[in-house]
Amino acid sequence: MPSPPRRESECYLDVQGLRKTFIDKKRKVEAIKDISFSVAEGEMVGFLGPNGAGKTTTIKSILGLVKPDSGTVTVDGIDCARNHREAMKQMAAVLEGARNTYWRLTVWENIRFFAGIHGVSATKEKDYFEYLLEVLKLQDKRNTEVRNLSSGYKQKTAVACALAKKTPLVFLDEPTLGLDVESSYELRAALRSLQSEEERTIVVSSHDMKVIQDVCDRVIIISGGRIVTDESIDGLLSLFRTRNYRIVISQNTNMQHAESLLAEINSGFPQAEISETPNTIEIAVDFKNPFEIYELIETLRKSGAPIESITQEQVDLERAFLEIVRRENGLCG
Repeated sequence: MPSPPRRESECYLDVQGLRKTFIDKKRKVEAIKDISFSVAEGEMVGFLGPNGAGKTTTIKSILGLVKPDSGTVTVDGIDCARNHREAMKQMAAVLEGARNTYWRLTVWENIRFFAGIHGVSATKEKDYFEYLLEVLKLQDKRNTEVRNLSSGYKQKTAVACALAKKTPLVFLDEPTLGLDVESSYELRAALRSLQSEEERTIVVSSHDMKVIQDVCDRVIIISGGRIVTDESIDGLLSLFRTRNYRIVISQNTNMQHAESLLAEINSGFPQAEISETPNTIEIAVDFKNPFEIYELIETLRKSGAPIESITQEQVDLERAFLEIVRRENGLCG
């Protein structure tokens, strides 16, 4: 299958010192404040942030849709400000809320059209376009006008049109928007396959954390116009994985002085959340250091509390993201 030409440089996208201020009702609003990051060739990176964090402004600044106040963006060594036309040849994008296709054209006509205006031959790349229809499950809709498609199929068509341009760098903003669970899974599988086979550089922005966790190896989190995390997903999750536990103990006749036990737990582990049922007591706790779990278990042993289960809380990207944003905004310790 034909693929975009490979580049020699390890860093394909480089963003340095990006700043942008808007005027809102005569008030200055700093949308992005000194944003700097790089993306290696062939890497698929997640770009996350709460609403208003500045991620859309950052993406549009890279694409040349917004002119930043300061900072530089280079793509494959090309300065986007000094050589905008040449830099744009290296990039394609699907932007949330934008009309990325012509609704009175069919799926196939859209793919041919958008590839053509980017200089990709519809004749030479016909097999590749057919491949995109196959991998994105669009074969049955190829001759359907986009205006008659469901929102999910419209979104997949927009993704197909962006990929058909065969640019080495692709931005996908909310690529699973409007997709049902099955279609979202299919698109994630398609992105993994395409990125693996073609080794494109892809930046994915989404509110669906499962998408980012499923297709990306690294995540950049932006909050308040600044990057607050730039980490591999595995490394990020490991920061939250090791100290969150849920312990279930039985309330039976062998257990003495339940009230004094709970008071001791509250005193020694004030961060613990305790809930009771007629038969059990559940203790959810985020330990400050990994050795505290032994102290709690020893407390339970001395009281004669029978432990039914100890489970390590499973942490996904959504929980890690929320924790990071809350800490950045001073909402938790």
